[in-house]
Amino acid sequence: MIKGFRDFVLRGNVIELAIAVVIGSAFTALVSAFTANIINPVIASAGGIDAAGLGFRIRPGNDATFVDVGAVLTAVITFLITAAVVYFLFVVPMNRARERLRALAAPEDSEEAPIPVDTALLTEMRDLLKDLASRETRR
Repeated sequence: MIKGFRDFVLRGNVIELAIAVVIGSAFTALVSAFTANIINPVIASAGGIDAAGLGFRIRPGNDATFVDVGAVLTAVITFLITAAVVYFLFVVPMNRARERLRALAAPEDSEEAPIPVDTALLTEMRDLLKDLASRETRR
């Protein structure tokens, strides 16, 4: 069990995960600042001059019943911005790099991959059975 854990830690995935968490935290702070200082004022302006934001009160005069639709829109926008940046800045380049490494490791112009032994044996058995069946029908 300890050996498996050691192999997992040394494989490199843990380091990549730690880097992703640090970058994700820093990026979340950046997107939160963007939405709080740019998106929220735009959404709040749609609610009117004296409104606390885009939303409504379930019971008039009771601030505790304010349903803040603007906060939900801000969360959705924050999520979409974060997902788009992570996808286009991290996922797409990593996929391209993997494809290039695969192309370098196994060039396309090389011979086809060898047929596994079990597949070759099954193919040979099928051909022999076909041959035997054709001989039987000739008799």
